[in-house]
Amino acid sequence: MMLDTATLRVALALVDLTLLMLFYFITFRRTRSAYSGWWCMALLLFLVGNAAYLLDGTVYQAWSNPAGNVLLVAGAASIWAGARSLRAPSPRPWQLAAGPGVVGVVSVFDHPATNIWAGGPMYLALMAVLIGMGSRELFLLERDYSRVHRPLAVGAGILAVFYLGRLIAFLTDGPGGAVFTSFFGSAPMTVFSTVTLVVASFTMAELSYEQQTRDLRARATVDGLTGLLNRSAFLDLAGNELRRLRRTGTTASLILADLDHFKTINDQFGHSAGDSALQAFAGACAGTVRSTDLVGRYGGEEFILLLPGVTPEQAREITSDISLRLQESGSEVIPRLPTVSYGIASTDAGPGGLDAVVASADAALYQAKTLGRDRAVVAAVGGTTK
Repeated sequence: MMLDTATLRVALALVDLTLLMLFYFITFRRTRSAYSGWWCMALLLFLVGNAAYLLDGTVYQAWSNPAGNVLLVAGAASIWAGARSLRAPSPRPWQLAAGPGVVGVVSVFDHPATNIWAGGPMYLALMAVLIGMGSRELFLLERDYSRVHRPLAVGAGILAVFYLGRLIAFLTDGPGGAVFTSFFGSAPMTVFSTVTLVVASFTMAELSYEQQTRDLRARATVDGLTGLLNRSAFLDLAGNELRRLRRTGTTASLILADLDHFKTINDQFGHSAGDSALQAFAGACAGTVRSTDLVGRYGGEEFILLLPGVTPEQAREITSDISLRLQESGSEVIPRLPTVSYGIASTDAGPGGLDAVVASADAALYQAKTLGRDRAVVAAVGGTTK
């Protein structure tokens, strides 16, 4: 016996509600990941949107049908936003609202009181595009991001293609045509959506936990104020890099940088001004060095850099570029950004490990401060400076 569309939609709503409750209480409340939040939002929008379609054929159809279109397209936008959150900032509000807004306007002007497919082509097109964009975001993740993101990307791609097929059949065969009714109508779509939601929800739970794990790992290695490596993460990575460089016979330079008279900035302009100065210097460093260089916040107003393949004299030039970029960046909080003192040491200066190189750079930094600050001093072999 073939179930009617209304019965299938009620069944889909029950499945959707069950998944929403399970996903919210088991996954979202445990991980608080952006991905799980967006997926909960998508499930809620799909639930309410499909419920709105149950009013088709009643006096409420004039508003419920456009509302259903808007809510389902908003759910597809949430799928895109969730997939994007795994690798980049979520879309801006206007980007998320654009699709639902367009389909709402089109549906309202397409006689929704008498036409249950009001705004149908626009609705189908936006569902295909937004779900397809979500599939693309998943494909752009690193191959080893998780075990499930590639299969999920394929599944989302298939769903996007299915909506594209619905659009083509709608435009060529019409909503009452045999092809559309048999393969792409409301009943087949409801069954397909039910299966997709169940399968996707279980794979998305794993992605939510993976996002939480990566976020915790990033917080453990990144300085929250500047976005650079924190001290422990830098020392771990620099130690490994130094061992690799010595195996290959490659030199490197280590720089310790200290913002001059930093306490005065905090005393005169407040800690927010000090934070602004630290962020400006971090930006100057990130904008000057290469992506293969290591840059970290060593503590307070001190920063540390490891530059593989760079001689001390080249490192001195790099410090000049950093200071110039810092002063050119300006600040709305501080009248003038501070100058910077640098201590530079070569990894070829002696047989010691990273601690010895850092100690040499620290001695050179102390010498730079003694000489009047706002300069770079290179530690020479034997502990002298120049």
